[in-house]
Amino acid sequence: MAADAGRRVEVANLLSLGDDLIGVLLDRKDGESLGQAGEGALMLRSACRSESGDLELQVKEYQEKINSCKEKLDKAKSETVTDEELNALQNEMEEKLQSEQQLRQELRAVSGELDDLDLQRASIEERKDAVKKKEKDRLKAQSTLSMCVSVTNIMPNFEDRDKISGYIVDKNKKKLDKFEFEKTMPPVEICDKLWKMV
Repeated sequence: MAADAGRRVEVANLLSLGDDLIGVLLDRKDGESLGQAGEGALMLRSACRSESGDLELQVKEYQEKINSCKEKLDKAKSETVTDEELNALQNEMEEKLQSEQQLRQELRAVSGELDDLDLQRASIEERKDAVKKKEKDRLKAQSTLSMCVSVTNIMPNFEDRDKISGYIVDKNKKKLDKFEFEKTMPPVEICDKLWKMV
């Protein structure tokens, strides 16, 4: 609007100058006035050319801004996603989330199974250690029994749980004499009878 107001002023000046020029031309007597009018016309033409150049630059700048805005608008349109694409992407994301949840559940199940297997492994190792200890204790008891048999020549029978029984071993004669006592008999009496048999 300011540019239009400036043009109106310039047009009014131009018309006023044109009227003055016509007046000068009608009055042929004044040559100086004619020269001044010619100089004024040259100045006016120069000012009009300058103003026209400035206006062309402004129009060019505004056109560049308009083109830039159009490019930005086209770019924004090309980057926007349609509703169909958005729905497809959302469905794909939901499927991936469900798949991830399923994988997490499977991971938890596998982790639980690994924990159970670790507990079973620890239990098996404990049992294995207990079996080794029992085997060691059995070998130790067997060695002790063997030593007792060789010292006392008495070999107990551990399979008969109802009675105290066993064998008296005579290495020289290579013979075994069997003995049996009731569990109700006092231990001192059993020992005396065994020593008498040996």
